[in-house]
Amino acid sequence: MNEPQPSLLRVYSRPGCHLCEQLIEDLMPLIRGRMQLEVVDIDSRADWKQAYWDRIPVVEYRGQVVCQYILDPTAIREVLRSAPAS
Repeated sequence: MNEPQPSLLRVYSRPGCHLCEQLIEDLMPLIRGRMQLEVVDIDSRADWKQAYWDRIPVVEYRGQVVCQYILDPTAIREVLRSAPAS
């Protein structure tokens, strides 16, 4: 797996996941203009599917889980404070 860029948040998701769609919708205003977002489909890779099958959505920054299932705005703000500008 490629190491994510420092100013990149990754969301592990899958098409049709209502929780994933809601988390991404709520996340976008918090990070807009400050950080890039990569949404990845866990079904596209066997290792992601195995790791995240029953945990999505998962937000990850630099290989560390920031939040899962629901958005944690406080945790996202902490990541934004510590991340270099994109």
